[in-house]
Amino acid sequence: MLRIDNAARSSTIWETNMSWLFLILGVVAEAMSHVALKETNGFTKVIPSALVLMGHLAAFVFLGQAMKGMPIGIVHALWAGLAIVTVTLLSTVIYRQHLDLTTWFGMAFVAIGVAMINLSQGHSH
Repeated sequence: MLRIDNAARSSTIWETNMSWLFLILGVVAEAMSHVALKETNGFTKVIPSALVLMGHLAAFVFLGQAMKGMPIGIVHALWAGLAIVTVTLLSTVIYRQHLDLTTWFGMAFVAIGVAMINLSQGHSH
């Protein structure tokens, strides 16, 4: 019985770790896709437009994998929050977009919310 419990626990830990990996990959794909969206010029430029479409497709594939080990609502909330922060940071660096202090406080609240979801018991099976 102990062996079965250890095997099941090990499998659950592996599944959760893989879900997190796929979630992060989904966030990165989504964020890069959104940043590339600015370069499409309303989808009139082929290469940036293709990058946007491939990035969104990759993001959904990764999110589908993440949902194998985490609840849908938790994956979506983490994905949305992390993507917002990542896109904001990337657009600040790449496009030199200036954001005021209130916006950065909002980003901090999003990050705190993501941390609270991660620390809660709500994402376990």
